Amino acid sequence: MTRPILEARGLTRDYRESVGLFGRVRVTRALKGADLSVQRGRTVAVVGESGCGKSTLARIITMIDPPSSGELLVDGRRVDIARARPPTELRRMVRIVFQNPQGSLNPRQRVGDLLMEQLYLGGDAPRTARHDRAIEMLLRVGLQEAHFDRYPHMFSGGQRQRIAIARALMVHPQLVVLDEPVSALDLSVQAQVLNLLADLQRDFDLAYVFISHDLAVVRHIADEVLVMYRGEVVERGPRDVLFADPQHEYTRTLFRATPATDVASIRARLARKRATASPAQDTIP
Repeated sequence: MTRPILEARGLTRDYRESVGLFGRVRVTRALKGADLSVQRGRTVAVVGESGCGKSTLARIITMIDPPSSGELLVDGRRVDIARARPPTELRRMVRIVFQNPQGSLNPRQRVGDLLMEQLYLGGDAPRTARHDRAIEMLLRVGLQEAHFDRYPHMFSGGQRQRIAIARALMVHPQLVVLDEPVSALDLSVQAQVLNLLADLQRDFDLAYVFISHDLAVVRHIADEVLVMYRGEVVERGPRDVLFADPQHEYTRTLFRATPATDVASIRARLARKRATASPAQDTIP
């Protein structure tokens, strides 16, 4: 097996806050010894309820926040941002796409400048090369060359997320962390963006860490699934195995709380709803 593009071993993250009149320090452990390994061309999904530590893990593996303890390796090289700034080439290997593109895109910058900026910050490519690369990425994510000079507010939510994806890909990363990338989109737009992500993964041999609470989406896109509960990875495994036979009680509870999305299940829910409503309808004069 080839070397993973990313490995995380025993990652923890503590947050400290002062409480009470005397400033007593309380430590909250948001992440409790998480392990993660991601191969090129594969998608590892991290699922769990809000507050379970998914986004904390995302910020550590994208080198935004340091872990309190544990080890992070990118392409086999140990990264510790608390001690030293990672080399530029390692930072370029791992990029992130956030849930809300409107909040992550500068409203005062044109789309083309948002994209070209990634190359300007990461090297000395001439403006012509940066311009051509930005146009290439706009077209690759399903937008148009004419969109280069427009501002983020002029696009729909799905289009803005495509811009955020294009921005992440500008520096040829090998791993993209997708933090709830479709949860704010309509269902039809979700499907389009998920298909785009699948195409990009195939064409560029990308690795994904896909963070979500939507199990229907996870079942569609993931190769492996990690289930998190209160900062801990409580279960992991290949997607089909885990969905078919979850072992941890929390995983089973999570699956039971998620409505089935196949056609037969939807029809059954509608039939139950009509049956429940029919007695009330009979009493109307």
